[in-house]
Order: sequence, then structure tokens, then C-alpha cells
Amino acid sequence: MATLSAISTKAGYCKAPTLSWKGSRVSGRNVVSMATTRRGGLVSLRSPRFRVYAAKAETVSKVMDIVKKQLALAADVGLTAESKFADLGADSLDTVEIVMVLEEEFKITVEEDNAQNITTIQEAADLIDKLVDQNPAAPAA
Repeated sequence: MATLSAISTKAGYCKAPTLSWKGSRVSGRNVVSMATTRRGGLVSLRSPRFRVYAAKAETVSKVMDIVKKQLALAADVGLTAESKFADLGADSLDTVEIVMVLEEEFKITVEEDNAQNITTIQEAADLIDKLVDQNPAAPAA
């Protein structure tokens, strides 16, 4: 029985890109870099790398406190980084208000496109840390 790669090679197709992962720590955050490469044949391409930031624990904690206060949640409500605003009873107006308070608290400006993509506490914290890193002149609260 012939393998898919042997059939692809005989038919003249290139191999599928392989993914490589590399982990490291930058400024107290876990960072994962990923690049794709093509191996085999004469083609050797490398795409630009991108990074995925995991927010600082203190940022996640501060976002949790703000969400709890904005949604008037009881003190015993257990929030996690994966808690979704909608699951906590927030509607679109509540989410806009949360983003506005986060902007004031962290002295950042969240673009409308980014604000619409925030659905969890972790997503909010990741975006905040990213924006704070991009604008180091603004003091973090």
C-alpha cells in the first residue's frame, strides 16, 4: 500500500507545510512562536512569525474584579479566565461598559474592532497587556 506522501511525490505535489513551535518567556509572560516551513524539493519558504501572549496574572485578576463590579455579581461567584461575559449575564451594552472601565483603569484605548472580539476575561486581559506593551509611556494602573 502506497503512502499519501509517496503518492503526492510521484504526482508532483509538494509536501504540506510542517508547523514548528517554540516556547519562551518574555517580560513575565509565556510566549509561543510559530512558523511554517516547507521541507523537501526545491521549495523552502518561511512565513513571518507571530506571538501569542498570555496576560499577567495580576491583569487577569484586575479584569475579574472589574467584571464582578460592573455586572454586580455576588462575592461568591467563581470567575475564571475562561468565564464568558454572556454566561455571566452581560449583554452587548454591559460589555461596552466593561471595556470603557478597562480603558480608564489601564489608561489604554481599545479600538472598536478589538472591543467586539472580547468575549472572555482572558481575551480582555490579553488585549490589555498587548496594548500596554505597545504604549509603554502610559503608566499601568
